[in-house]
Amino acid sequence: MMRGELWWADFGIPDGSEAGFRRPVLIVQDDAFNESRIRTIVVLPLTTNLRLSDAPGNVLVTNKESKLGEDSVIIAAQFYALDRQKFIERISKVKQETMEQVENGMMLVLGINRV
Repeated sequence: MMRGELWWADFGIPDGSEAGFRRPVLIVQDDAFNESRIRTIVVLPLTTNLRLSDAPGNVLVTNKESKLGEDSVIIAAQFYALDRQKFIERISKVKQETMEQVENGMMLVLGINRV
């Protein structure tokens, strides 16, 4: 599992506004951690609710880029640390430009300012 890859993951039954069920996720954790013995991987979920593309920090990804059935939105405000056993299948890898947009969205959500 590498940073920038999209994977199907099983979130189980959702609680409130949490992501749930089987859904695509983007791995945002650094590869040094991905290659370590740490059992969790930090991800952002995707949704096909395109209205969420207007939310600050979120990133629209086309189905052509993602290899998913529909255009989707990467939700920058929903960080998850998933156990490796929750990952089902690799889908694709996003472009570097998309990852840069995601990084900017994560920094916005976390209140981190680049100098």
